[in-house]
Amino acid sequence: MHCCDSAFFDNVLSYFLLQEMDFPGGKVAFTSKLEFIPGNSDRRVPCYRVLDQYGRLLNDAHFEQVSEEVAVKIYSNMVALQMMDSILYEAQRQGRISFYVTSMGEEAINIASAAALSDDDVVLPQYREPGVLLWRGFTLQEFANQCFGNKFDYGKGRQMPIHYGSNKLNYFTISSPIATQLPQAVGVAYSLKMDKKEACVVTYVGDGGTSEGDFHASLNFAAVMDAPVVFICRNNGWAISTHITEQFRSDGVAIKGRAYGIPSIRVDGNDALAVYNTVKRAREIAINEHTPILIEALTYRVGSHSTSDDSTKYRPIDEIECWKMERNPVNKFRKWVESNGWWSDEAEVDLRAAVRKKLLQVIQNAEKAEKPPLAELFADVYDSLPLNLREQETELRETIKRHPEDYPSDVPV
Repeated sequence: MHCCDSAFFDNVLSYFLLQEMDFPGGKVAFTSKLEFIPGNSDRRVPCYRVLDQYGRLLNDAHFEQVSEEVAVKIYSNMVALQMMDSILYEAQRQGRISFYVTSMGEEAINIASAAALSDDDVVLPQYREPGVLLWRGFTLQEFANQCFGNKFDYGKGRQMPIHYGSNKLNYFTISSPIATQLPQAVGVAYSLKMDKKEACVVTYVGDGGTSEGDFHASLNFAAVMDAPVVFICRNNGWAISTHITEQFRSDGVAIKGRAYGIPSIRVDGNDALAVYNTVKRAREIAINEHTPILIEALTYRVGSHSTSDDSTKYRPIDEIECWKMERNPVNKFRKWVESNGWWSDEAEVDLRAAVRKKLLQVIQNAEKAEKPPLAELFADVYDSLPLNLREQETELRETIKRHPEDYPSDVPV
Protein backbone atom coordinates (compact mmCIF):
# COMPACT_ATOMS: atom_id res chain seq x y z
CA MET A 1 0.00 0.00 0.00
CA HIS A 2 1.30 3.44 -0.91
CA CYS A 3 1.78 6.07 1.78
CA CYS A 4 -0.84 8.23 0.07
CA ASP A 5 -3.37 5.35 0.37
CA SER A 6 -2.65 5.07 4.08
CA ALA A 7 -3.16 8.80 4.56
CA PHE A 8 -6.45 8.58 2.65
CA PHE A 9 -7.80 5.80 4.87
CA ASP A 10 -6.64 7.65 7.99
CA ASN A 11 -8.56 10.70 6.84
CA VAL A 12 -11.68 8.63 6.13
CA LEU A 13 -11.43 6.94 9.52
CA SER A 14 -11.00 10.30 11.24
CA TYR A 15 -14.01 11.65 9.36
CA PHE A 16 -16.31 8.86 10.50
CA LEU A 17 -15.02 8.96 14.04
CA LEU A 18 -15.79 12.67 14.08
CA GLN A 19 -19.39 12.10 12.91
CA GLU A 20 -20.71 9.79 15.62
CA MET A 21 -19.75 7.26 18.27
CA ASP A 22 -21.48 4.67 20.41
CA PHE A 23 -21.18 5.85 23.99
CA PRO A 24 -22.74 3.79 26.84
CA GLY A 25 -25.40 6.52 26.94
CA GLY A 26 -26.24 6.11 23.26
CA LYS A 27 -24.92 6.91 19.77
CA VAL A 28 -24.28 10.62 19.31
CA ALA A 29 -23.04 12.81 16.49
CA PHE A 30 -19.97 14.97 16.94
CA THR A 31 -19.37 18.58 16.02
CA SER A 32 -16.22 20.65 15.92
CA LYS A 33 -18.15 23.76 17.01
CA LEU A 34 -18.07 24.88 20.63
CA GLU A 35 -21.77 25.63 21.00
CA PHE A 36 -24.16 25.51 23.96
CA ILE A 37 -27.79 24.51 23.66
CA PRO A 38 -29.87 27.64 24.33
CA GLY A 39 -31.93 27.69 27.52
CA ASN A 40 -35.03 28.92 25.70
CA SER A 41 -36.20 29.23 22.13
CA ASP A 42 -37.44 32.52 20.69
CA ARG A 43 -40.61 30.67 19.67
CA ARG A 44 -42.79 29.59 22.60
CA VAL A 45 -44.61 26.27 22.65
CA PRO A 46 -47.99 26.93 20.96
CA CYS A 47 -51.25 26.41 22.83
CA TYR A 48 -53.83 24.08 21.25
CA ARG A 49 -57.39 25.37 21.24
CA VAL A 50 -60.65 24.63 19.41
CA LEU A 51 -62.92 27.50 20.52
CA ASP A 52 -62.07 31.19 20.57
CA GLN A 53 -62.73 33.23 23.70
CA TYR A 54 -66.32 33.83 22.57
CA GLY A 55 -67.09 30.13 22.25
CA ARG A 56 -66.94 30.10 18.45
CA LEU A 57 -65.40 27.16 16.61
CA LEU A 58 -62.09 28.01 14.94
CA ASN A 59 -62.15 27.45 11.17
CA ASP A 60 -59.10 25.20 11.04
CA ALA A 61 -59.71 23.44 14.36
CA HIS A 62 -58.49 19.84 14.48
CA PHE A 63 -60.81 18.02 16.87
CA GLU A 64 -63.18 15.11 17.30
CA GLN A 65 -66.81 16.20 17.52
CA VAL A 66 -68.69 15.26 20.67
CA SER A 67 -72.30 14.17 20.75
CA GLU A 68 -75.14 16.28 22.11
CA GLU A 69 -75.45 13.93 25.09
CA VAL A 70 -71.78 14.24 26.04
CA ALA A 71 -71.68 18.01 25.45
CA VAL A 72 -74.75 18.65 27.61
CA LYS A 73 -73.41 16.39 30.34
CA ILE A 74 -70.06 18.20 30.31
CA TYR A 75 -71.78 21.57 30.55
CA SER A 76 -74.22 20.45 33.27
CA ASN A 77 -71.37 19.11 35.38
CA MET A 78 -69.38 22.32 34.92
CA VAL A 79 -72.37 24.27 36.23
CA ALA A 80 -72.87 21.86 39.15
CA LEU A 81 -69.18 22.15 40.09
CA GLN A 82 -69.32 25.93 39.89
CA MET A 83 -72.40 26.07 42.11
CA MET A 84 -71.06 23.52 44.60
CA ASP A 85 -67.92 25.62 44.98
CA SER A 86 -69.91 28.80 45.51
CA ILE A 87 -72.27 27.36 48.16
CA LEU A 88 -69.66 25.35 50.09
CA TYR A 89 -67.34 28.35 50.04
CA GLU A 90 -70.11 30.38 51.69
CA ALA A 91 -70.67 27.57 54.19
CA GLN A 92 -67.03 27.88 55.22
CA ARG A 93 -67.34 31.63 55.57
CA GLN A 94 -70.34 31.05 57.83
CA GLY A 95 -68.21 28.82 60.06
CA ARG A 96 -70.09 25.64 59.20
CA ILE A 97 -67.02 23.87 57.77
CA SER A 98 -63.38 24.57 58.57
CA PHE A 99 -61.77 24.87 55.14
CA TYR A 100 -62.52 24.84 51.42
CA VAL A 101 -60.80 25.01 48.03
CA THR A 102 -62.67 26.08 44.89
CA SER A 103 -62.08 25.16 41.25
CA MET A 104 -63.49 28.43 39.92
CA GLY A 105 -61.97 29.22 36.55
CA GLU A 106 -60.70 25.66 36.14
CA GLU A 107 -64.00 23.86 35.57
CA ALA A 108 -63.12 22.90 31.99
CA ILE A 109 -59.94 21.09 33.03
CA ASN A 110 -61.87 19.18 35.70
CA ILE A 111 -64.90 18.06 33.75
CA ALA A 112 -63.62 17.79 30.18
CA SER A 113 -60.57 15.75 31.18
CA ALA A 114 -62.81 13.38 33.18
CA ALA A 115 -65.16 13.00 30.20
CA ALA A 116 -62.26 11.82 28.04
CA LEU A 117 -61.36 8.94 30.36
CA SER A 118 -62.64 5.42 30.87
CA ASP A 119 -64.08 4.38 34.23
CA ASP A 120 -61.22 1.86 34.43
CA ASP A 121 -58.61 4.63 34.31
CA VAL A 122 -57.17 5.41 37.73
CA VAL A 123 -57.03 9.02 38.93
CA LEU A 124 -54.52 10.41 41.41
CA PRO A 125 -55.59 14.03 42.02
CA GLN A 126 -53.93 16.96 43.68
CA TYR A 127 -56.75 18.85 45.43
CA ARG A 128 -58.41 21.03 42.78
CA GLU A 129 -60.04 18.22 40.79
CA PRO A 130 -63.38 17.45 42.50
CA GLY A 131 -65.03 17.75 39.09
CA VAL A 132 -63.35 14.53 37.99
CA LEU A 133 -65.02 12.75 40.90
CA LEU A 134 -68.32 14.51 40.19
CA TRP A 135 -68.25 13.29 36.59
CA ARG A 136 -67.62 9.71 37.76
CA GLY A 137 -70.74 9.69 39.90
CA PHE A 138 -69.69 10.95 43.33
CA THR A 139 -72.88 12.52 44.63
CA LEU A 140 -73.34 15.99 46.07
CA GLN A 141 -74.30 14.28 49.32
CA GLU A 142 -70.97 12.44 49.40
CA PHE A 143 -69.10 15.71 48.84
CA ALA A 144 -71.01 17.35 51.69
CA ASN A 145 -70.46 14.38 54.02
CA GLN A 146 -66.70 14.66 53.56
CA CYS A 147 -66.61 18.42 54.08
CA PHE A 148 -68.66 18.16 57.28
CA GLY A 149 -66.73 15.10 58.50
CA ASN A 150 -69.81 13.15 59.62
CA LYS A 151 -70.18 9.38 60.12
CA PHE A 152 -70.97 8.91 56.41
CA ASP A 153 -67.62 10.42 55.40
CA TYR A 154 -65.44 7.66 53.94
CA GLY A 155 -62.46 9.16 55.77
CA LYS A 156 -64.43 9.00 59.05
CA GLY A 157 -63.85 12.66 59.79
CA ARG A 158 -60.09 12.28 60.10
CA GLN A 159 -59.15 14.62 57.24
CA MET A 160 -59.62 18.25 56.32
CA PRO A 161 -62.53 19.17 54.05
CA ILE A 162 -62.04 18.62 50.28
CA HIS A 163 -59.81 15.55 50.79
CA TYR A 164 -62.17 13.32 48.82
CA GLY A 165 -61.57 9.76 47.68
CA SER A 166 -63.44 6.78 46.29
CA ASN A 167 -62.19 3.23 45.79
CA LYS A 168 -65.33 2.42 43.82
CA LEU A 169 -64.67 5.24 41.36
CA ASN A 170 -60.89 4.62 40.99
CA TYR A 171 -60.09 7.98 42.57
CA PHE A 172 -57.23 7.95 45.08
CA THR A 173 -57.88 9.92 48.27
CA ILE A 174 -56.40 13.41 48.16
CA SER A 175 -53.41 14.11 50.42
CA SER A 176 -52.17 17.57 51.32
CA PRO A 177 -48.40 17.31 50.63
CA ILE A 178 -47.64 18.74 47.20
CA ALA A 179 -46.71 16.37 44.34
CA THR A 180 -46.49 13.17 46.43
CA GLN A 181 -49.20 11.67 44.21
CA LEU A 182 -46.96 11.82 41.14
CA PRO A 183 -44.46 9.00 41.87
CA GLN A 184 -47.36 6.96 43.24
CA ALA A 185 -49.18 7.47 39.94
CA VAL A 186 -46.22 6.08 38.00
CA GLY A 187 -46.18 2.99 40.21
CA VAL A 188 -49.91 2.44 39.67
CA ALA A 189 -49.48 2.90 35.91
CA TYR A 190 -46.66 0.38 35.82
CA SER A 191 -48.85 -2.15 37.63
CA LEU A 192 -51.59 -1.63 35.01
CA LYS A 193 -49.01 -2.26 32.33
CA MET A 194 -47.78 -5.47 34.02
CA ASP A 195 -51.37 -6.69 34.28
CA LYS A 196 -51.94 -5.82 30.61
CA LYS A 197 -54.92 -3.63 31.43
CA GLU A 198 -56.50 -1.48 28.73
CA ALA A 199 -56.33 1.51 31.05
CA CYS A 200 -54.01 4.29 32.10
CA VAL A 201 -53.38 6.51 35.11
CA VAL A 202 -54.13 10.21 35.07
CA THR A 203 -52.56 12.42 37.70
CA TYR A 204 -52.94 16.14 38.26
CA VAL A 205 -50.58 18.78 39.62
CA GLY A 206 -50.44 22.56 39.74
CA ASP A 207 -47.62 24.67 38.34
CA GLY A 208 -46.27 25.03 41.88
CA GLY A 209 -46.00 21.26 42.14
CA THR A 210 -43.55 21.20 39.23
CA SER A 211 -41.03 22.89 41.53
CA GLU A 212 -41.02 19.79 43.72
CA GLY A 213 -38.42 17.08 43.25
CA ASP A 214 -41.20 14.49 43.02
CA PHE A 215 -42.33 16.01 39.72
CA HIS A 216 -38.97 15.52 38.04
CA ALA A 217 -38.35 12.10 39.56
CA SER A 218 -41.79 10.99 38.41
CA LEU A 219 -41.35 12.10 34.81
CA ASN A 220 -38.00 10.33 34.61
CA PHE A 221 -39.38 7.22 36.35
CA ALA A 222 -42.37 7.09 33.99
CA ALA A 223 -40.25 7.55 30.87
CA VAL A 224 -37.73 4.86 31.81
CA MET A 225 -40.44 2.37 32.78
CA ASP A 226 -42.66 3.19 29.76
CA ALA A 227 -45.55 3.67 32.16
CA PRO A 228 -49.00 4.55 30.73
CA VAL A 229 -49.54 7.66 32.82
CA VAL A 230 -50.88 11.06 31.75
CA PHE A 231 -49.56 13.99 33.77
CA ILE A 232 -51.92 16.98 33.65
CA CYS A 233 -50.48 20.23 34.96
CA ARG A 234 -52.95 23.01 35.69
CA ASN A 235 -50.75 26.04 35.04
CA ASN A 236 -52.77 28.94 36.48
CA GLY A 237 -49.68 31.08 36.98
CA TRP A 238 -49.68 31.09 40.77
CA ALA A 239 -48.48 28.70 43.48
CA ILE A 240 -50.62 30.35 46.15
CA SER A 241 -48.97 33.81 46.00
CA THR A 242 -45.77 32.78 44.19
CA HIS A 243 -45.86 33.71 40.51
CA ILE A 244 -44.45 31.34 37.89
CA THR A 245 -41.63 33.79 37.11
CA GLU A 246 -40.31 33.05 40.60
CA GLN A 247 -40.60 29.29 40.08
CA PHE A 248 -38.85 28.57 36.77
CA ARG A 249 -37.21 30.22 33.76
CA SER A 250 -38.34 27.65 31.19
CA ASP A 251 -41.15 28.20 28.70
CA GLY A 252 -43.80 26.94 31.07
CA VAL A 253 -44.21 23.25 31.86
CA ALA A 254 -44.79 21.40 28.57
CA ILE A 255 -41.19 21.96 27.48
CA LYS A 256 -39.95 20.03 30.52
CA GLY A 257 -41.29 16.79 29.08
CA ARG A 258 -38.73 16.86 26.29
CA ALA A 259 -35.84 16.66 28.75
CA TYR A 260 -37.22 13.34 29.98
CA GLY A 261 -38.16 11.99 26.55
CA ILE A 262 -41.90 12.40 27.11
CA PRO A 263 -44.38 13.58 24.42
CA SER A 264 -45.90 16.83 25.63
CA ILE A 265 -48.52 19.37 24.64
CA ARG A 266 -49.83 22.75 25.78
CA VAL A 267 -53.60 23.26 25.71
CA ASP A 268 -56.04 26.05 26.49
CA GLY A 269 -57.38 24.90 29.85
CA ASN A 270 -60.39 27.20 29.50
CA ASP A 271 -61.52 25.46 26.32
CA ALA A 272 -63.49 22.35 27.26
CA LEU A 273 -63.44 20.95 23.72
CA ALA A 274 -59.67 21.34 23.46
CA VAL A 275 -59.12 19.73 26.87
CA TYR A 276 -61.44 16.84 25.99
CA ASN A 277 -59.69 16.13 22.69
CA THR A 278 -56.21 16.47 24.17
CA VAL A 279 -56.82 14.10 27.08
CA LYS A 280 -58.67 11.59 24.91
CA ARG A 281 -55.77 11.44 22.47
CA ALA A 282 -53.20 11.37 25.28
CA ARG A 283 -55.00 8.42 26.84
CA GLU A 284 -54.92 6.49 23.54
CA ILE A 285 -51.19 7.13 23.09
CA ALA A 286 -50.35 6.23 26.69
CA ILE A 287 -52.14 2.87 26.46
CA ASN A 288 -51.30 1.85 22.89
CA GLU A 289 -47.70 3.06 22.81
CA HIS A 290 -46.84 2.43 26.48
CA THR A 291 -45.56 5.91 27.09
CA PRO A 292 -46.20 8.72 29.55
CA ILE A 293 -47.67 12.00 28.32
CA LEU A 294 -47.32 15.49 29.80
CA ILE A 295 -50.17 17.97 29.31
CA GLU A 296 -49.84 21.61 30.35
CA ALA A 297 -53.27 23.22 30.60
CA LEU A 298 -53.05 27.01 30.73
CA THR A 299 -55.80 28.52 32.85
CA TYR A 300 -56.58 31.10 35.53
CA ARG A 301 -57.56 30.49 39.13
CA VAL A 302 -60.45 32.92 39.64
CA GLY A 303 -60.87 32.16 43.33
CA SER A 304 -58.25 32.49 46.03
CA HIS A 305 -55.94 29.53 46.54
CA SER A 306 -58.14 28.41 49.44
CA THR A 307 -60.29 29.94 52.17
CA SER A 308 -57.01 30.65 54.00
CA ASP A 309 -55.83 32.93 51.18
CA ASP A 310 -56.80 36.38 49.84
CA SER A 311 -55.59 36.59 46.24
CA THR A 312 -56.42 40.31 45.98
CA LYS A 313 -53.24 40.87 48.01
CA TYR A 314 -51.10 39.77 45.06
CA ARG A 315 -53.40 40.05 41.99
CA PRO A 316 -55.30 43.11 40.71
CA ILE A 317 -59.05 42.90 41.30
CA ASP A 318 -59.82 44.04 37.75
CA GLU A 319 -57.68 41.22 36.37
CA ILE A 320 -59.59 38.67 38.45
CA GLU A 321 -62.92 40.11 37.32
CA CYS A 322 -61.85 40.01 33.67
CA TRP A 323 -61.10 36.30 33.85
CA LYS A 324 -64.23 35.65 35.91
CA MET A 325 -66.61 37.38 33.50
CA GLU A 326 -65.03 37.66 30.04
CA ARG A 327 -62.88 34.51 29.95
CA ASN A 328 -65.05 32.18 32.00
CA PRO A 329 -64.71 28.57 30.70
CA VAL A 330 -68.29 27.71 31.72
CA ASN A 331 -69.75 30.64 29.77
CA LYS A 332 -67.51 29.90 26.79
CA PHE A 333 -68.62 26.29 26.55
CA ARG A 334 -72.28 27.25 27.03
CA LYS A 335 -72.09 29.51 23.99
CA TRP A 336 -70.81 26.66 21.86
CA VAL A 337 -73.45 24.23 23.16
CA GLU A 338 -76.16 26.83 22.50
CA SER A 339 -74.84 27.46 18.99
CA ASN A 340 -75.54 23.80 18.25
CA GLY A 341 -79.13 24.15 19.43
CA TRP A 342 -78.51 21.85 22.42
CA TRP A 343 -79.20 24.35 25.22
CA SER A 344 -81.58 27.19 26.05
CA ASP A 345 -82.23 29.84 28.69
CA GLU A 346 -85.06 27.73 30.04
CA ALA A 347 -82.79 24.71 30.46
CA GLU A 348 -80.25 26.94 32.21
CA VAL A 349 -82.80 28.22 34.75
CA ASP A 350 -84.08 24.70 35.42
CA LEU A 351 -80.58 23.26 35.88
CA ARG A 352 -79.37 25.93 38.27
CA ALA A 353 -82.56 25.79 40.33
CA ALA A 354 -82.35 22.00 40.64
CA VAL A 355 -78.65 22.01 41.58
CA ARG A 356 -79.10 24.77 44.14
CA LYS A 357 -82.04 22.98 45.76
CA LYS A 358 -80.09 19.73 45.93
CA LEU A 359 -76.99 21.42 47.38
CA LEU A 360 -78.92 23.14 50.16
CA GLN A 361 -80.58 19.84 51.03
CA VAL A 362 -77.38 17.77 51.14
CA ILE A 363 -75.61 20.39 53.24
CA GLN A 364 -78.48 20.34 55.71
CA ASN A 365 -78.35 16.53 55.80
CA ALA A 366 -74.57 16.46 56.26
CA GLU A 367 -74.67 19.06 59.01
CA LYS A 368 -77.33 17.17 60.97
CA ALA A 369 -75.68 13.77 60.64
CA GLU A 370 -73.88 12.34 63.66
CA LYS A 371 -70.10 12.62 63.86
CA PRO A 372 -67.91 9.49 63.79
CA PRO A 373 -67.37 7.95 67.27
CA LEU A 374 -64.17 8.74 69.13
CA ALA A 375 -62.87 5.19 68.70
CA GLU A 376 -62.52 5.78 64.93
CA LEU A 377 -59.66 8.14 65.66
CA PHE A 378 -57.48 5.14 66.49
CA ALA A 379 -58.83 2.63 63.97
CA ASP A 380 -57.81 1.45 60.49
CA VAL A 381 -54.03 1.53 60.89
CA TYR A 382 -53.29 -1.65 62.83
CA ASP A 383 -55.21 -4.89 62.67
CA SER A 384 -54.83 -5.17 66.42
CA LEU A 385 -54.47 -1.91 68.32
CA PRO A 386 -50.98 -1.72 69.90
CA LEU A 387 -50.44 -0.90 73.57
CA ASN A 388 -49.31 2.69 73.01
CA LEU A 389 -52.48 3.56 71.09
CA ARG A 390 -54.69 1.84 73.64
CA GLU A 391 -53.03 3.93 76.33
CA GLN A 392 -53.56 7.11 74.29
CA GLU A 393 -57.23 6.32 73.81
CA THR A 394 -57.70 5.68 77.54
CA GLU A 395 -55.92 8.93 78.40
CA LEU A 396 -58.04 10.89 75.90
CA ARG A 397 -61.29 9.50 77.31
CA GLU A 398 -60.22 10.35 80.87
CA THR A 399 -59.30 13.88 79.80
CA ILE A 400 -62.71 14.37 78.15
CA LYS A 401 -64.43 13.24 81.37
CA ARG A 402 -62.44 15.79 83.37
CA HIS A 403 -62.94 18.64 80.87
CA PRO A 404 -66.12 17.93 78.88
CA GLU A 405 -66.61 21.62 78.12
CA ASP A 406 -63.45 21.64 75.97
CA TYR A 407 -64.59 18.92 73.60
CA PRO A 408 -67.34 18.91 70.93
CA SER A 409 -70.56 17.55 72.34
CA ASP A 410 -71.67 16.09 69.01
CA VAL A 411 -68.84 13.51 68.89
CA PRO A 412 -69.98 10.19 70.41
CA VAL A 413 -67.56 9.09 73.10
